[in-house]
Amino acid sequence: MFEGFREIAFDSGPARIHGRVGGSGPPILLLHGHPRTHATWHMVAADLVRDYTVVCPDLRGYGRSSKPVTTPDHAPYAKRAMARDMVGLMRSIGFDQWTQVGHDRGAYVSFRLAMDEPDCVSRLVILDAVPIGDALDQCGAAFATAWWHWFFYGQTAKPAERIINADPDAWYAVSPDRMGREAFLDLQAALHNPDTVHAMLEDYRAGLGIDRQHDREDRKTGRRLQCPMLFVRAEHDDLGDLYDDPAGIWRSWSDEVTESCLPCGHHMAEEAPDALAALIRAFVRQ
Repeated sequence: MFEGFREIAFDSGPARIHGRVGGSGPPILLLHGHPRTHATWHMVAADLVRDYTVVCPDLRGYGRSSKPVTTPDHAPYAKRAMARDMVGLMRSIGFDQWTQVGHDRGAYVSFRLAMDEPDCVSRLVILDAVPIGDALDQCGAAFATAWWHWFFYGQTAKPAERIINADPDAWYAVSPDRMGREAFLDLQAALHNPDTVHAMLEDYRAGLGIDRQHDREDRKTGRRLQCPMLFVRAEHDDLGDLYDDPAGIWRSWSDEVTESCLPCGHHMAEEAPDALAALIRAFVRQ
């Protein structure tokens, strides 16, 4: 796993970011989702590294990155804070601009990074997500039923940590069959760390509050994405069931959106790595 890559550690001040970097050529930054670590990308990275510099970090709070102390407004786990980590990381490696790829929670960080630091992102790839603000604004019974975990993770009156930490294997029920043994072990180490579980839930708590606020502020001021974007949806996930036109949501943020769909489930970097790498390659070459 990650043959030829080197491990990296970047101290952003609030957080210490762990990850891997490999290859040479134009840079691509790959951001994972919940509850994964950077290791979810290892098959995609093995393809892209032949022609690109590939950077795969653990988001703050996830994997082997540090877990900053939170605050009542959960701002240390806002996507804006996570995005700043990534800007600092990429600049520490020597890049001022790159292709930004994000899946699930990493898609929200990628969106926020492209909004806040438009000069840093030449192209944006969003995998199986719509912006947090739009998801919550359009939330109905179908969303609340299918994605109830957002609200379970996000509430604080009866924190979910105790339930998850009682048996993380049963709660997350992940398997090494598709993701690979080494990536599975990396994930298991993270999920059995109560500090990681707490930090991952802080990500969701920030999502229901401060992240939504940031999206709404952008809507109010008319800020939009300044780069071309590729939106990739998983055919066997429920995004298409929850929204009549998920790509249309992104077009309300961007003037240049390409849409694609992969015949797989939500964790497309593990279920369809070759097809996903091919989509990223084609988009970067445009």
